[in-house]
Amino acid sequence: MKTKSALELADIKAIAAAAEAEALKNHWAVAIAIVDDGGHLLWLQRLDGAAPISSQIAPAKAHTAAVGRRESRLYEEMINGGRVSFLSAPGLNGLLEGGVPIMKDGQCIGAVGVSGVKSTEDAQIARAGIAALGL
Repeated sequence: MKTKSALELADIKAIAAAAEAEALKNHWAVAIAIVDDGGHLLWLQRLDGAAPISSQIAPAKAHTAAVGRRESRLYEEMINGGRVSFLSAPGLNGLLEGGVPIMKDGQCIGAVGVSGVKSTEDAQIARAGIAALGL
């Protein structure tokens, strides 16, 4: 049997605070979602001024990054590269940049998804949140 790490509430709060700080520092109105390794929502916050749709897109990006064990940007690149049939992949809706997996000891323990600004900026916020864990 294997033993694996798991996110705890203190970890989730640290990620959320760091991601929020990055967004506020840059004056970006976004939604921030944190999921566990199975893509189940653990945290969702929408900053003032963020579009309501961002509250649906952020969790979808996080879910895609968690269950795919890779950044959601890679799926977007695959589709933009011509593999449009991937749009029919079951259970994946956040096929846009902005979902980043949380990796510890080579294992995915969750993911952060952000929506509301440019996709590269969404990913920047997600990475800033994950960096709070010092992994």
